Amino acid sequence: MKKRILSAIVMIIIFIPILLIGGKAFVVLTSLLAAMGLYELLKLRSNENKVPLFMRLCSYLILIIICTRNISSLDFNYTLDYKMISLIIFLFLFPLVFYNDNKKYNITDALFLIGSVLFLGFSFNLLIIARNYDLYRIIYLLLLSTMTDTFALITGKLVGKHKLVPKISPNKTIEGLLGGVIMGTFIASSFYHVFINPTISLVMIILITTALSIVGQIGDLVFSMIKRYYNKKDFSNLIPGHGGILDRFDSIIFIALAFILVADIL
Repeated sequence: MKKRILSAIVMIIIFIPILLIGGKAFVVLTSLLAAMGLYELLKLRSNENKVPLFMRLCSYLILIIICTRNISSLDFNYTLDYKMISLIIFLFLFPLVFYNDNKKYNITDALFLIGSVLFLGFSFNLLIIARNYDLYRIIYLLLLSTMTDTFALITGKLVGKHKLVPKISPNKTIEGLLGGVIMGTFIASSFYHVFINPTISLVMIILITTALSIVGQIGDLVFSMIKRYYNKKDFSNLIPGHGGILDRFDSIIFIALAFILVADIL
């Protein structure tokens, strides 16, 4: 627990000033986090088949490009970049012909890279756009994710008795989920109503915030399932007491992806 608290303090000291400053500093930090997340996914995959160095480098390059695209936009009407998607498909599928060796690079590797790059690229790109759009809006998303996770942990430890999905995440409980969603929704909704847009119906804010909180918890379970599939407890040991980047950012990644669906309402 001490390691977890100390790591959290260090992360706050580093992250909060950059979040407040915004601009290029936040873009660089967020892109770095995305790249580290991709590294963790590739590390999991390397246990089955190590992706060739050239393809890994291409993955990082495309990831950074996606993370930093359209970041000056102040519009959440996000549209798919078909040119970028076409480039990604060609870049990762064409090499199958040239490698012509399933032990070096196969269709499973290619699809894994495509999915990982698009998944992490778009989600972290949305966080950058949210920060550039409005400081309070990104705080709302981070507050929702952090408070939901924190109170889920606290509630689960205090009163958790009924396992949520033991085969995926043995430590998560139904009581923890409810406590996290309720408190996360209460705190984040209050923040949104006071600091962002008090004219929107409070009921609407609460409903959407509750939905986002639940999505974040499902996202947490999705990442837990990925770890369980590869027989890993954590994505890495980069953050003592927390695991890896994806262990820490699992819920906010899904909350960011879900937020784009309701951004026009909020």
